[in-house]
Amino acid sequence: MYHKPSLDERTSGVLLHPTSLPGEGGSGDVGKQAYHFADFLAASGQSWWQMLPIGPVDGSGSPYNSYSAFAGSDLLISLEDLCAQKLLSRADLEAVKLPQGIVKRSVKRVFYDKVGARRRELLGIAFERFQKNLNRNQKLSKQYSAFCREEAHWLEDYVLFCALKDVHDQEPWWTWERELVTRRAKALAEAKEAYAERIAYHTFIQFVFHEQWMKLKVYCNKKGVGLIGDIPIFVAHDSSDVWAHTDLFDLDKDRLPREVSGAAPDAFSDEGQLWGHPLYKWGKHKKTGYAWWIDRFRQTFKIFDAVRIDHFLGFARYWSVQYSAKTARHGKWKKGPGEDLFVALRDAIGEMPIIAEDLGILTPQAARLRDQFGFPGMRVLQFAYGEDDSYHAAHQHSKQCVVYTGTHDNDTTKGWWKEICRKHRADKKAMKLKSEKIAKRRRVSVSSLNGEAKWLTEKERTLVCLGGGGEEIHWDMIRAGMGSRANLAVFPAQDLLGLDEKSRMNVPGTIENNWCWRLESGALDQEVAHRLGELTKIHGRSSGS
Repeated sequence: MYHKPSLDERTSGVLLHPTSLPGEGGSGDVGKQAYHFADFLAASGQSWWQMLPIGPVDGSGSPYNSYSAFAGSDLLISLEDLCAQKLLSRADLEAVKLPQGIVKRSVKRVFYDKVGARRRELLGIAFERFQKNLNRNQKLSKQYSAFCREEAHWLEDYVLFCALKDVHDQEPWWTWERELVTRRAKALAEAKEAYAERIAYHTFIQFVFHEQWMKLKVYCNKKGVGLIGDIPIFVAHDSSDVWAHTDLFDLDKDRLPREVSGAAPDAFSDEGQLWGHPLYKWGKHKKTGYAWWIDRFRQTFKIFDAVRIDHFLGFARYWSVQYSAKTARHGKWKKGPGEDLFVALRDAIGEMPIIAEDLGILTPQAARLRDQFGFPGMRVLQFAYGEDDSYHAAHQHSKQCVVYTGTHDNDTTKGWWKEICRKHRADKKAMKLKSEKIAKRRRVSVSSLNGEAKWLTEKERTLVCLGGGGEEIHWDMIRAGMGSRANLAVFPAQDLLGLDEKSRMNVPGTIENNWCWRLESGALDQEVAHRLGELTKIHGRSSGS
């Protein structure tokens, strides 16, 4: 019997998306290296493995722009496991050359277009052999049939959607023939018959993904490690979810969004952020008893032990922008479903281990919604040292929160520190000018201002709070997170290794070179596990303690 971790316990974990794992498949997957990482987590006393959304992605690789809120990515399927099942051979892998050892600026990366195309070639070979096995293996046939039956509520629409994407050269669904766009019963029936082979292929992909994923989850859980997933509040327009449920989204007669998602202008962006997702018809969702949301969360909790809700603030209020707008500057606030949705979810599913991503402008309404259901919010130490009494500073943390050194949207801690050090001289100059202006206005000398003339730069405040000279700033920050009152502390794998900005996962507002960082094989070695484990034990966060 293993100890199942809880968000209410004092624990810690590591943030690493599976595509970032090393291995021979051109992209990290749920094969051998995933098990090695689970072993590392257990050896270092970690209770959680946090990751990004795991749905199927396009060539950009963005896990936040998936074709489905329910399906798994074919990039995460272990080709080695398929070899073990004799669905692939080593000769197959050697014949279809997967991009290996492609290094850019000394950092290994995933090249999604190349990797995706070559992996799918191999998965096609595996599918053909699977079909033959299915006809003569009664046990496999029963497992496959049970999967199709249990997942039919989302699977049937998804695999048809994928088959139609294939025959339409991956064009968006709203550009297809009108009968398919509007889902006329006759057109759908004819498509199912005409593209039965493609439908079977995509069903196979989801079956294999599910089998491999659940095997990994069981292994992690037996090691005392829980999996934390990620639910983005919005879904992509070009997704099976929107195509199959157009009545739940605010679309016009051509199935284009009337308004789209975004973030309001703030101190970081005068134009705001234009995300572009279609918006929900919350009134329609309420009339259905939030059935789609219940299905979505129920599916998520099948494959994860806890989940982070991305942009939790949007359930209280969200920024709505006209579809034709070039920026998010002239959007408007609209009211979200609030407690109504979470009451329905709780009534259907029970208590849910949820982390509320509450970064940004936290309104009283969003804070009340988070606290009403006991969801821990997030604190990020990279935001903690820029001003006095920061909301993110460790002395401000409550038990009911999750502390991070940084998230997937932040620079690595070493990259962040390099930028803080670069700004230090400019900050000192600005503070000197500020002191001189105050002294001039008061007609006194700068030295007579006493403490008022001794403002600290962000670099100086960081060093005062963390101690030391910043030589190992990543471990200083990890130590601060470990010592926080927060029940859960999570650290990106890059910070365990002191990697710089070249290993950053994502730069918000940009498209190129995101989501593609990969871990070097063997980098998370026994030395790192020991150092992390000692800090974990000292701070009372060890798995099962």
